[in-house]
Amino acid sequence: MTVKLGLHYWNFSTPDQPDLIAPTIARTARLADEAGFAAFTFMDHYFQMQTPTSAAEEPMLEGYTGLGFVAALTERMTLGLMVTGVMYRHPGVLAKTVTTLDVLSGGRARLGIGASWYEKEQVGLGVPVVPVAERFERLEETLRICLQMWSDDNGPFDGRHYRLAETLCVPAPLSRPHPPILIGGGGEQKTLRLVAQYADACNVFGAGPDAVAHKFDVLRRHCDAVGRDYDTIEKTVLVLRPVLAETDAWIADVEQYARLGATEVQVMPDGDPYAFTGQVAEKVLPRIADL
Repeated sequence: MTVKLGLHYWNFSTPDQPDLIAPTIARTARLADEAGFAAFTFMDHYFQMQTPTSAAEEPMLEGYTGLGFVAALTERMTLGLMVTGVMYRHPGVLAKTVTTLDVLSGGRARLGIGASWYEKEQVGLGVPVVPVAERFERLEETLRICLQMWSDDNGPFDGRHYRLAETLCVPAPLSRPHPPILIGGGGEQKTLRLVAQYADACNVFGAGPDAVAHKFDVLRRHCDAVGRDYDTIEKTVLVLRPVLAETDAWIADVEQYARLGATEVQVMPDGDPYAFTGQVAEKVLPRIADL
């Protein structure tokens, strides 16, 4: 089984001059596309995440605008967000946005989506904050709306949280039957159930082979419960182990993920994204091909 490699471009702080953000993205995306990376993703945040190594005040770009920029510079990579926050856009507008990306990229869009969580940016920018249970209700309705807009049904949608009088979407996406839907997260009761019911792909954190095996087992049980063929869902893993600092151990983990059924793994640049991408292309992509 071939394992594809994705580049998750999560940080805009290197280099630290705002006027160099666009040229750095451009150089990195072109290099990744030419080197053989299969996918390119941004986060869907308006503030940088607050972590021990990053702060909300660091640079952050709006994801779909960024992907449109990358689409014009590349030819092969799948493009998406890892992952769209369900509360950040009305579902009808989201479906139209992803359709636009798909048409302009020549059919390379992927809808990555999940239940949004970063309340600091939501409160800061006035995005509605709702209880977790409602976020998942809205996530399910959003999935249904996107699928309806990408079908021949232009009629209304009447849900608990969203009501659309007309689900017209012209032009239709170039991807057939529609842009692949990837649901991110490893929540065992709700997230992986929605994967089984609606998605073409899942994405889980690569915290180690045992943890990933457990998540995939849970997904399999949800597939059995809803009558879905587990093997029709693409399994992707965001690998947390640093790929350049621990390359041999990283490759060993990825080999285990592949045996579990993963077909795509993503890496996150550490430091200069262009230099990182070049080193991964040289040192890691050939070994991935050997798997």
